[in-house]
Amino acid sequence: MPAATSSAAAVPDAVSDAVSDAPLTGVDMWTDGACKGNPGVGGWGAWMRTGSHERELFGGEVLTTNNRMELTAVIEGLRALTRPCAVTLHVDSSYVMNGITRWLAGWKRNGWLTGEKKPVKNQELWQELEAELARHQVAWLWVKGHAGDPGNERADELANRGVDAVRAGAAPELVETRPFLD
Repeated sequence: MPAATSSAAAVPDAVSDAVSDAPLTGVDMWTDGACKGNPGVGGWGAWMRTGSHERELFGGEVLTTNNRMELTAVIEGLRALTRPCAVTLHVDSSYVMNGITRWLAGWKRNGWLTGEKKPVKNQELWQELEAELARHQVAWLWVKGHAGDPGNERADELANRGVDAVRAGAAPELVETRPFLD
């Protein structure tokens, strides 16, 4: 799948001009979700780096779906950035990639209904993702999962750590979600 770029939501001109004048930090980010049973125990992971700095994030939920974990990984990764950044976001989820690059505009235009006039699944997560995207310049890259991409493999390991943490009884707020670029 080709790369796609997401642009920020409408921002007042004065704010937009001020933000565009400041150089954005470039961040590479890989995200992944995992689910043991679908629905079942799930985890999400995000690995990001800029220059010599890197951060691992992960978390999970007791009862969820793989698609929810894939979306959550992207949301939490972007949310951890403490300032607007130019993000190259590597995802292996066709659901996330297609949702952002092909379906989101139509869902919004149709009042959050699919082409079959059914409610969009995970609407609240898509809206959270859209809010996070408004803060950053994001270039989307699809990568084939479990095909040797080192960043994707690391994000997969983190998502599985999220599953393991939930199974071990860790409260979601205790799982690694510290901000990046403090």
